[in-house]
Amino acid sequence: MTSLLFPLFADLRERLVLVVGGGAVAQRKAAALLEAGARVRVGAPELSATLAAWAGQGRIEHLSGSFAPEWLEGAWLAIAATDDAAVNRAVADAGLAQRVWVNVVDDVDASSFHVPARVERGPVQIAISSGGGAPMLARHLRETLETQFDESLGALAHLLTRERARIRKHYPDMGLRRRFFDRVLSGPIPSLLREGRLDEAQRAFGVALIDDKPATPQAGTVALVGAGPGDAGLMTLRGLRVLNEADVILHDRLVSADVLRLARRDAELIEVGKQAGNHHTTQDRIHELMLEHARAGKRVVRLKGGDPFVFGRGGEELEVLADAGIAFEVVPGITAALACAAYAGIPLTHREHAQSLRVVTAHLKDSADALDWQSLAQEKQTLAVYMGVSGLDVLRDKLIEHGRSASTQFALIENGSRREQRVVTGTLADLAERARGHDVQSPALLIVGEVAALAARLHWFGAAPLTDVPAFDTHTFEISSDTAFAAAA
Repeated sequence: MTSLLFPLFADLRERLVLVVGGGAVAQRKAAALLEAGARVRVGAPELSATLAAWAGQGRIEHLSGSFAPEWLEGAWLAIAATDDAAVNRAVADAGLAQRVWVNVVDDVDASSFHVPARVERGPVQIAISSGGGAPMLARHLRETLETQFDESLGALAHLLTRERARIRKHYPDMGLRRRFFDRVLSGPIPSLLREGRLDEAQRAFGVALIDDKPATPQAGTVALVGAGPGDAGLMTLRGLRVLNEADVILHDRLVSADVLRLARRDAELIEVGKQAGNHHTTQDRIHELMLEHARAGKRVVRLKGGDPFVFGRGGEELEVLADAGIAFEVVPGITAALACAAYAGIPLTHREHAQSLRVVTAHLKDSADALDWQSLAQEKQTLAVYMGVSGLDVLRDKLIEHGRSASTQFALIENGSRREQRVVTGTLADLAERARGHDVQSPALLIVGEVAALAARLHWFGAAPLTDVPAFDTHTFEISSDTAFAAAA
């Protein structure tokens, strides 16, 4: 099954659900439906002892005999739970004809809805689905989550549900209401409930509701957050928390969809991407948007690929905020040079091959003559070049012209750390041709230096490097022991 499932929670109270089958599986399904308040109709020639007792008590309706499409009449959902594949398929076909959602136990293709693995804490439910293809994985995740959430979560949900009307009355503004919840959830109330001190928790809630109400909307803030190179797992914990508190997120083009999915569902997402030769949003307009939303009392996240202070113009944006008197914070991210090199298996420094690292940006059309090529061309150092895809010819020529060997190794890392990552390697002499031959596109990071050769041996993420040069040979770069890493002495 290739399509994604749409998750939802169904209100089945007093709604008819058909279960076809009378054995242990059908019994488990009927029990869960009864717990949800559904009217349960069970159709089967024979029933288990428990199902028969429920039928005798009037808890379920029993249709005796073989399945017939008429059994679906009036049903909102149906579950086929027999040990006969033909019967189960007949239920699915009849459901399709009558527009009734049908789950066929252990038959993904025949099911029009799936029943997820669940973690339940009172009214709080966490549903887990693998799309029907890996139910044991969903079960494993459920068991893992079961250990992370204690039963007091249900009591907390009941308290907040009871007090919902009062909360909305005190905090009609959504932003203020959200901040109130943040304070309550990080305060003593969850601990009191965990300790079973329900009355004290209720009193603490009343105090928080009355005493903690701001007289006026709070001033907005801006957080500059580094999103890293693309892999959502590389977001820092602080970055994730800020992202989940944001009212407005101004994000770069290079911020991956996986990272954006970590944001709060009701946050306003505004793309302010800039691309060489095609500036969708000017830097001045980004400044205006930050100020506009912060002055409206919102929590703004300026979400940048990599790190906001490494070629991210974060300093310029902070100066604008400081001049306007807007409170701000900076959450660093893993910059592309570190992440892309790591995901390509390239150490940026190495005792034998590189004692220094130079990080440069290469919008070479306008800035080629401004760079210190003499120092950039020195051996035994690594160059990490940002935004240099369009200027590779110039970069190669300048480095060779100022003394860098044409045989120096390079690695071009496209979409570093993402599922579609590609690594192209070769020597400096054929840098531009190799990039064009493999149609390397932005975002891509260039690494120049002896360490780039290690990608052939040490790559661990994604496909092997695209290269027509021999795998790395340690003898190629041997230097005498009395001079190796002398700078560290």
